[in-house]
Amino acid sequence: MSKVTLHFKILAPFDDAMAEAISRTGGVFGLERVLLNRSMDGLLVDYDASRLTLEQVESVLAGLGLPLARVVVESSEGVLAG
Repeated sequence: MSKVTLHFKILAPFDDAMAEAISRTGGVFGLERVLLNRSMDGLLVDYDASRLTLEQVESVLAGLGLPLARVVVESSEGVLAG
């Protein structure tokens, strides 16, 4: 398994529909973890890159109705971050 972590900014005020959409990510093959940050304006997404591509992850999240923009995080030397 090749675990990749992505960071997303939520582009709209957080509401019940978004909470429901996040709860549905648990049933998506290859998504390992989707966490809402403390300020409720971003998501941390862990996925198995041997099962999903970045484009597929973004497509699944958009298909669930989540208004997101991926945030590129600078990684430390030798550490892969999305």
